Amino acid sequence: MSEKNREGKRTARERMLAQRAADQASSKRRKKLMVGGAALVVIAAAVITGVVVQNERSKPETPTAAPAGTIGDKNLVVPVGASNAPSVLTVYEDPRCPACGIFEREFSSTIDQLEDAGKISTNVHVVSFIDRAIPGKGSKNGANALACAQDAGHFRDLHDVMYRNQPDETNDAFGNKAVLLNLAKQVDGLDTPGFRACVNDNKFGGWVSAVQQDFDKSSYKSTPTVLLNGQPIYPKNGNEEITPANLMKWVDAANQGKQLGTAGSHGQTPAPTSTASEANNPSPTAG
Repeated sequence: MSEKNREGKRTARERMLAQRAADQASSKRRKKLMVGGAALVVIAAAVITGVVVQNERSKPETPTAAPAGTIGDKNLVVPVGASNAPSVLTVYEDPRCPACGIFEREFSSTIDQLEDAGKISTNVHVVSFIDRAIPGKGSKNGANALACAQDAGHFRDLHDVMYRNQPDETNDAFGNKAVLLNLAKQVDGLDTPGFRACVNDNKFGGWVSAVQQDFDKSSYKSTPTVLLNGQPIYPKNGNEEITPANLMKWVDAANQGKQLGTAGSHGQTPAPTSTASEANNPSPTAG
């Protein structure tokens, strides 16, 4: 083979290797661009989602109607028990929250007993954020049904019935208004045309959103959040675990030397007869 032919083959081989290297480099660049593009799409989607969530959290909500007897700023709090009780239990709960269901099934009878003895009043914040994470309407529809029950003077009874019959968190049974109306039949005097219309028409939907917005702006990020006279007590009060017996003990210690409130039955706060009765009643505790 002549030197010229060898040089020609070597040159061709070198050109082939150079082209292959160029092709590989080009392929790597395309892959990087594709991956980078996909990452940008994901990032953009995440940003858009974040904006949507933030907008949902930040959208101003002014309730067009508040349930009768609610108190606090914008009447966002449901009071249960005697308003002149010496101690205040503050509870943040979502109707779909499984931890709230566990808490209520263990503590509701103790809380009811303390309310009926005039030892505590309970300020309930009915939040509804689980619908955001697990698609459905059970949190909001459940919260609206509780607002309708408050409006009719039967909040505590329906509250206790709903938590005793709470579905699994991923089961959006409370999103079905018929389920809520059927549960309301277990409460004497609640199953009325007015209550059914309130539930079916989502009468207090704006109020439910306003309560959730208020929770979003608070320092509390989970449910249940439970405070006694402003002090967090769930799952612990200092070094002590919360139990029904400890809750009774803590309340009695807080009430020592104080006059008990008006003893009642079923802890219901009667619905006021006029809007003047419900306006700007400050909540005894912040939160």
